[in-house]
Amino acid sequence: MITAHLVVPAAVLGGVFPDFDMFWFYFIDNRAIHHHRYWVHVPGFWLLLGAVLVPLIAWLGRQWLPAVLAFLAAVFAHIGLDSIAGGIMWLWPFSTQLHSLIEIPARYDQWVLNFILHPVFILELIIWAAALTLWLRRV
Repeated sequence: MITAHLVVPAAVLGGVFPDFDMFWFYFIDNRAIHHHRYWVHVPGFWLLLGAVLVPLIAWLGRQWLPAVLAFLAAVFAHIGLDSIAGGIMWLWPFSTQLHSLIEIPARYDQWVLNFILHPVFILELIIWAAALTLWLRRV
């Protein structure tokens, strides 16, 4: 069976895929606009893609469906976590406003320090610790 060994890699790829836009952000776009405004961070894009792709895969290649669903679920998990403090265009195409649960104030010149030194970063550390624990228990 094709899908059994592809579901986890598809989920891992989906979980990091939205941040591949950082290559474009730094090397092509010269940081001209916030990378959460690129299509890979827009939930509406993924909903439209999923609305087309999932029925098509279910019809043409049902064995690929679990991997495709795992990829899309991981993309949405990434976008959901990004919306805690990063801002996501949840109302696109009706609005291009970035929505987040909390705003991290710009206290330091280095933007990374603003996130790392904010209490919400503890949530990131908890997620990483949980993932590492699950991975170590599996090995």
